[in-house]
Amino acid sequence: MKYAEEGLQYHINLRQGDVGKYVILPGDPKRCAKIAKHFDDAKLVADSREYVTYTGYLDGVKVSVTSTGIGGPSAAIALEELVKAGADTFLRVGTCGGMQKEIMGGDLVIATGAIRMEGTSKEYAPIEFPAVADLDIVNALVKSAKELNKTYHVGVVQCKDSFYGQHSPETKPVSYELMDKWNAWLRLGCKASEMESAALFIVGSYLNVRVGSSFLVVANQEREKLGLENPVIHDTEAAIEITIQAIRNLIKEDKEKGKI
Repeated sequence: MKYAEEGLQYHINLRQGDVGKYVILPGDPKRCAKIAKHFDDAKLVADSREYVTYTGYLDGVKVSVTSTGIGGPSAAIALEELVKAGADTFLRVGTCGGMQKEIMGGDLVIATGAIRMEGTSKEYAPIEFPAVADLDIVNALVKSAKELNKTYHVGVVQCKDSFYGQHSPETKPVSYELMDKWNAWLRLGCKASEMESAALFIVGSYLNVRVGSSFLVVANQEREKLGLENPVIHDTEAAIEITIQAIRNLIKEDKEKGKI
């Protein structure tokens, strides 16, 4: 990219060596400092647009956190540039809306795959190609959720580009499509709705890197529709904790396999 300084990634403002092999990907830049408090010797290394990066250590291994902003386009940019900066294992941590009635606000969801109801992934892979999380990361997240005694659900999540297309679909000119597909996702057992994982999983497949996701359930609009208790929870600490523990699990496994 000719208009970027040599060796500097254009959007995230990072170079080789600025980040670790393992990177946590929140959406909100303000969550980065909160996540970095779990690292040893964390330092702010870049702050550009929606991309804030801290790098530190877990169990003596360099790790980083980089925010991606909202949605697939900015998440895909972050992933592409972080890989060029030397990272190869990515754990998204964010928020979602629960969909199945047994999923409560405050629970955690670990994604095994994502419905590609967004646009970014279509510029990387044909729609027939599935958006699937890395199995090592899924297993590490499930293990950490069990170790930390968190309430969690595992399965497919839905990804979209329009937040308000989810929350007020009846107001949109394509309400018929939004509402019919939402009902299909419910009948297929989709666990939650969010906005980044489909793009991240597809870009990760293209770049041959490991990508996984876990989320705090903020609330569940299906429970609200049914008149069921619907707590609204915004504290992401539980999701952050299982992600930190999952990276520790991955570091241990990768050391045993001679990968680091």
